[in-house]
Amino acid sequence: MKLFSPLNLGDLELPNRLVMAPLTRIRSGQSGVPGELVARYYTQRASLGLIVSEGTYPSHAGQGFTGQPGLVEPEQLAGWKVVTDSVHAAGGRIVAQIMHAGRVTHEATTGGYPVVAPSAIAVKGTTRTYDGKKDYPVPHALTSDELGGILDEFVQASKNAIAAGFDGVELHGANGYLLHEFLSPASNVRDDSFGGSPEKRAGFVIDVVTAVALAIGADRVGLRISPEHNIQDALETDADDLAATYGVLIDGLAQLDLAYLSVLHADPRSEFVQNLRARFDGVFLINSGFSAITARDEALALVRDDIADAVVVGRAAIANPDLVRRWRDDLPVNEPNPLTYYADGAEGYTDYPALAS
Repeated sequence: MKLFSPLNLGDLELPNRLVMAPLTRIRSGQSGVPGELVARYYTQRASLGLIVSEGTYPSHAGQGFTGQPGLVEPEQLAGWKVVTDSVHAAGGRIVAQIMHAGRVTHEATTGGYPVVAPSAIAVKGTTRTYDGKKDYPVPHALTSDELGGILDEFVQASKNAIAAGFDGVELHGANGYLLHEFLSPASNVRDDSFGGSPEKRAGFVIDVVTAVALAIGADRVGLRISPEHNIQDALETDADDLAATYGVLIDGLAQLDLAYLSVLHADPRSEFVQNLRARFDGVFLINSGFSAITARDEALALVRDDIADAVVVGRAAIANPDLVRRWRDDLPVNEPNPLTYYADGAEGYTDYPALAS
């Protein structure tokens, strides 16, 4: 079965084509330092072809969640070094997802650092902070002069990830967070060189990815996108604008020879998604599950039918530390417990059992 065959991804050789999705688990406390429990969680899943870490913030202003780990302070890097050393000792490969939350956060989460975004448009709804639930604030619209500092944060966090032992980074351009906010016409109403047209809205994302690739090597950089996912008010409902925006983005990245492109989309077989794959012309990862869990048969078919080079799975990897063995041998699987996704402690985190030998 092709899903369990090797795949070269940048300078990594994956033993199989199952990739663990970046999954928010909020187990790193207010300090953002991943501890022994986090190391155990990732190490248990080292048999997956590649682990993508939960979103890690590149600056304090970029923190989106309580309990989210960072890649800013020396203590955070030291904590991640324990994690990556443990995963590597178990034979695994792990990259850090670099995630700036943009407007999808609150100062009560960031420690007082201002909430920033392409434009001063708030997300509708509430967010859980260290001081309880609060309405999302109207963000500070980043000035042209401030954008260079944001780019530098992504570059420094990527360098920090490599120093902490990660095999590479995945830049989070999906799900309504900062990079995605630049792509969406609903969240980006700028009238400067980074807003107003598909070419301009895609420009800042291209600049960030290019700068990170130059800093740590393109073969250690991936990008995750979620076109027309329409989550957290990063709406993309105009088909022509959508195709133009992501076409410009992918064309601007294709020459970099990145390690991979990871696409979250409900219809991976669609002409739109497959056009992105053809234009990227590199290792292409698909994550079809968000409202629905990706099942074994679907994962097998996506790779068998050459819809993607590898499949990104989330909840199945949460509940089954030995998912590769279970799916390869068509064995029973554990069911995930949603009540423990965003919690403290080992329950629903490191206590899912592996099958006996």
